[in-house]
Amino acid sequence: MHMPSGISSDAILKRLAPQRWPLQPHRLPNGTALVGGAIRDALLGRMRDQPDLDLVVPGDALIRTRELARELGGTCVVLDAERDMARLVLGAWTIDLARQEGSTLTEDLQRRDYRINAMALPLNPPGDLLDPTGGCRDLEAGLLTAVRERNLIDDPLRLLRGLRLMAEIPLTLEDRTASWIHCHRGRLADAAPERILAELQRLVAGPHADAALDCLQRLKLLAPWSDASCSAPPVPDPKAAAEMTIVERQTALSLARLTALIGDPGLEQLRASRLLRQRCRNLRRWSIHLKDQSDEISTLSEQNRLQLHRDLEADLPALILQLPHQLRGPWLERWRDQDDPLFHPAAPLDGTVLQQELGITPGPELGRLLEHLRHERAFGRIAGRTAALEEANRWQSHQGGAL
Repeated sequence: MHMPSGISSDAILKRLAPQRWPLQPHRLPNGTALVGGAIRDALLGRMRDQPDLDLVVPGDALIRTRELARELGGTCVVLDAERDMARLVLGAWTIDLARQEGSTLTEDLQRRDYRINAMALPLNPPGDLLDPTGGCRDLEAGLLTAVRERNLIDDPLRLLRGLRLMAEIPLTLEDRTASWIHCHRGRLADAAPERILAELQRLVAGPHADAALDCLQRLKLLAPWSDASCSAPPVPDPKAAAEMTIVERQTALSLARLTALIGDPGLEQLRASRLLRQRCRNLRRWSIHLKDQSDEISTLSEQNRLQLHRDLEADLPALILQLPHQLRGPWLERWRDQDDPLFHPAAPLDGTVLQQELGITPGPELGRLLEHLRHERAFGRIAGRTAALEEANRWQSHQGGAL
């Protein structure tokens, strides 16, 4: 990780490029300062085109956010009315405004989670970078240090957020901070479950997630949501994704990591969507089924093999991470072929065509026929409309004769 030493406030502001923001600094209340992640990312030279902006204002943050939303045609989202925090949404941009805590900006920064987040850049009027805890030094040293123990307890989500930062930035967890996180790990359950899941999803998708996951497991931070009775799949080895594209690798590793960390009951407790729970459940089931049986895939029945590809059609790369090396490349190539009838199973005809051509009425019989045609197509026994209709006629005749 590289960060220029002694970078000036003007250089930071240039990297932040406020002229591109949908909200210009001069429209902000006097005494407004930019804090947190945008400054950290500017120092590291890793700015996104549309960074999330966190602003501290002297007071009345919610009132001012509503006024700005009306003036600029945006949306105001109340984040915490009691603590006077709101979000201004302007197109693809999100700008959070929060009331300054304490009588000075330095006091506010002393109440933040980690030193690398406890920096502020005054915007209106512009001023010098404020870094009372040594965040710049920590960035240069690649160190993650909590400002103070009490701050982690005040918002227990900060216990997990630190490890999420490690997944996004190559950082080493400072020893005393690690001991605080471990000591207070039980308090994480006091945070809102949706916020925990959001941090966790960002963590497993981070470019340095493996080091963060080691700390996560060593500190037992997710113990309340891990299912000890479940034979969970292993945390994937990123080397197994060497043949995948960047998008394939990120999606596969993220899902596989989350599935390895959190059991079904834990995902439900964290209020994961039904779709996410189903994706993890399918991956977990097939991972466990194939674990320690390198030749199991070749001995699966046709029905089970087809079911595997139906369950994991979109998420198959997450399972490929766990396959023997010699199977990964061929499976990836077949999965990338959208016309592969087994890896992307679909019936060759839809129900409307079968009703018109065969006179079948909607109901269970039509459903069974569609399943039969999907099966036959998946294993190469029929191809094309004509062959599918012939097989449908044969199946219908056979079914009729069996009655």
